[in-house]
Formats: sequence, C-alpha cells, structure tokens
Amino acid sequence: MAEPNGAAPGGGRAARDAEAVSKFVESFAAQLVEAGMQRMPARVFAALLSSDSGTMTSVELGEQLRISPAAVSGAVRYLAQQHLVSREREPGSRRERYRVHSDQWYEALTNREAVIKHWQYALREGVDSLGEGTPAGRRLAETLAFFEFVDGEVALMMDRWRVHRERHFGAG
Repeated sequence: MAEPNGAAPGGGRAARDAEAVSKFVESFAAQLVEAGMQRMPARVFAALLSSDSGTMTSVELGEQLRISPAAVSGAVRYLAQQHLVSREREPGSRRERYRVHSDQWYEALTNREAVIKHWQYALREGVDSLGEGTPAGRRLAETLAFFEFVDGEVALMMDRWRVHRERHFGAG
C-alpha cells in the first residue's frame, strides 16, 4: 500500500511523520549526490530505502518526490544497473513496483568487484605496454597493486559482513 503519506501496510496509520521522512530522503539523497551519485537516482533510492515495505510504484515515487514518470524511469534504470534496486511486476497487473533489498550495498559492492577486475586487466596491459621500468609503467604498476590489494580486502570484508549480518539480523 502507499506509504509516502504515512499509511501502513494493511490500511492503518504508521507512526511516521511525512515531513520528517521527506527531510531524511532529501538529506540522505544530498549525501549520495556529494559522494557522486546523480541527483534523481539518489532521491529515488532514498525514498525506497525509507519506505517500510522497501517497494514503491512509479506513481508513488512521483507523488512523494514530486517528479515526473520519466524522471522516475530514468532514475530506476540507473539504480537497477548499479544493482541497488530491482523491478517487480504486480501479480495480475502491468504495473511495476521497484524494490530495494536489504542486501543492496552487498550487491552494489560485489558489482564493483567486477569493475575492479576489468581495471586490473587494463592496468596489467598498460604496465606491459609501457614497461615497468618507466615512470608511467611504475605508476600503473602501483595503481594495479592498489586495486589488487583492495580486491583482496573487499573479499575478506564481505565474508566478515555475512557473518556479522547473520549474527545481528538473522539469515538474509
């Protein structure tokens, strides 16, 4: 059910202040923008993250954020590519719901690991092409070493996160 106006699933009123939710959405979105995310996807993501069900339709997002269906569509497309949200069809309807999952950060970071692997491959080629003894080759070799280090640390960190998450939040 629609939550932007404070209605709880099942029709009851939630103990939520719509203005406080809106302030959180805009504040968190601003933090995401500062970190490099585009403004509209940041707002849509923050709205989904702050909804009790973790799902909203395009209409609900548009009403809450006061944005057009096209803006919602573009934002969701970007967020889906980043593995931060997924699209779901409502049973018996052509309408889509957009969902943020509790493991969205894990998925997004895992997706980044693939990008880092591609960078490592390209940097390795660069070191081979430029020669490790040249200043540029050394710089690329150091950059490659950094990404190899980060890749290994992220893998270890993700293992620790799975244990921590299960201990504190149960099996996902």
